[in-house]
Parts: sequence; C-alpha cells; structure tokens
Amino acid sequence: MSKHPPSKSSGILSDIRFFIFDRPAIATSIKFHSEEERRLYSESIMQRTGIGVDMYRVLNIHRIGIETPATFVFEELLKWNGDSSCWPNHIAKVTLKDGELEHIKVNLFGWPSDPFAPRKGIARLQLFHLFNLNAINIQSTPDPFDFDNARYLLYKCSGGYPIGVFSMYVRSSIPERGEKEMSQLFIMVGFNFYGNKTLTKLNIINKTWEAIHNRATAHIMNRFKQLCEWRFEKFVNS
Repeated sequence: MSKHPPSKSSGILSDIRFFIFDRPAIATSIKFHSEEERRLYSESIMQRTGIGVDMYRVLNIHRIGIETPATFVFEELLKWNGDSSCWPNHIAKVTLKDGELEHIKVNLFGWPSDPFAPRKGIARLQLFHLFNLNAINIQSTPDPFDFDNARYLLYKCSGGYPIGVFSMYVRSSIPERGEKEMSQLFIMVGFNFYGNKTLTKLNIINKTWEAIHNRATAHIMNRFKQLCEWRFEKFVNS
C-alpha cells in the first residue's frame, strides 16, 4: 500500500484535535519503573551527549522506530521549522532566528509575531513566551567509533517554564534490543519548572504537564515517522 503524508492542521482547534484529543497510533513514552532505571538512562544520556540530567526533577523521554535510514531521519530533523504537519504550530509557534536551527523561540499562539524583535515597557514581559532553545551541539555526523550511527540536536532550554535541556536524537536500530525498524528517534527533555526544584515537586504540576506533553509528543513522533516513511518511499521509487 502506498504511504501518504500526515494531514496538516489548519488552526488552533485542529491542533487541539490532532495533538491532544486523538489517540496516537503508537505509544512512545518511556516509563521509569525505578530510580535505578532512571539512573541508567541518565548515564546513557551523559555518555551519548556529554550532558548530565541528574539535577532535573523532570526527565521525559519518548522513542519511536522509523523505517528509514538514520541519515534520512536526521536530514528531515534539520528541516524542522515548526511550520509542518508534525508540530502544533498554531498553539506553540516555533520561530527560528535568521531561519537557522541554532536559536529558536516558542510562543503561545504565535504572539508576538516576531519574538526576536526588541521589546519595550510592559511588552518585555512577553506573557505568551513559552521558552527558548539555544543549541549546545548539532551533531550532524556520528562520532568516531560510534557504531550506532547516532546524530542529534541538543539545546539549552531557557526563558520560560522549562529550565534545562532538550534533545532530538536518532540512531540506527539495535536488533539485540528487539528494535525492528531501520532507525530509532528519541525526544528527551530534562528540566525544572522555572528553574525551581521545589515547584517541580508539586504533583499536580507534574501530572498536568506530563498528560499534555506525553500526548502531544506521541503525536509529533507518530506524524514525523509517517512523514519520513512517505518521503523515503517517494525517494526510493523516484
């Protein structure tokens, strides 16, 4: 059966439907069943990216298998600008400074229209500003002796509610771990709410954030998988 791209959202209401209300086809959230399991994931993140996440109360990781080579998946990640069928861009508007992935601002409903413009007076509060992403490392080619063929985008989160790190990481699948697709995509975020560990301990804040974030991230990854596999099929058959 010929593959097809994900349908594109047309506004805030369809963002809510596509990314929050609908159930994702594939569950992507990785659950930690013990502190030891979280510690092992934290060590893996440190080994692969050089970034420690032990200081963050929130460590949220999602994974999905994609039936395309890791190189192809990463090239698709490099095209990310928010304005696509894979991101709820009407709710959380992504703006790239100078069109590059190194500096990104994410604003609620796209207000203001140019978040990089200088602000004066009360507008400096930027009440609709969700967070900034500033690149720590964009690893476009695997490290020497990296047999997993890994590439990733790693960012510092600041200027909003998440103070921490964010990464989109792709590697070739490892059959010994039961991974059947050509590649695996991970999305990781580690942070404290507004940089405050005490605030992050509040269960109602964590549970509400996780419920929304996990559903939206699962849809983002399912849609990205669909987009990659559709484009790869077109590439192979061209």
